[in-house]
Amino acid sequence: MAFYSSEFNGLTELSKDLEKYISSSENPQQILEIGAKEFVKDLLKLPKPISEIKKSGYTHLIETFCYELKNNGDIDVGWGKYYGRFVEDGTTKMKAQPHLVPTFEKNKDKYYRKMLEKYYK
Repeated sequence: MAFYSSEFNGLTELSKDLEKYISSSENPQQILEIGAKEFVKDLLKLPKPISEIKKSGYTHLIETFCYELKNNGDIDVGWGKYYGRFVEDGTTKMKAQPHLVPTFEKNKDKYYRKMLEKYYK
């Protein structure tokens, strides 16, 4: 037995909400990019430890943080220097000096909030 009432329009409201969310998520990479931009912005603000390298044209590892949009919809955040992962995770000859993961963990709620603001607009 089905219950029908002209007073019950919850499904109509739900349908409208779903349409809004679907239309705003047609390009999820755009929403993820907002979080990636904020993350990179925070990474670029990190203090730069004193470097032993004094060559002209040298760019500090922290100044190379960036993000990359992939064709499969993913977004990678990382370093512009190949050795960034070695600094983050350490090696057999060097202890880890993490900066990427701690920055994300400290600020992830802010990044999620920024992405959700765009999603719910």
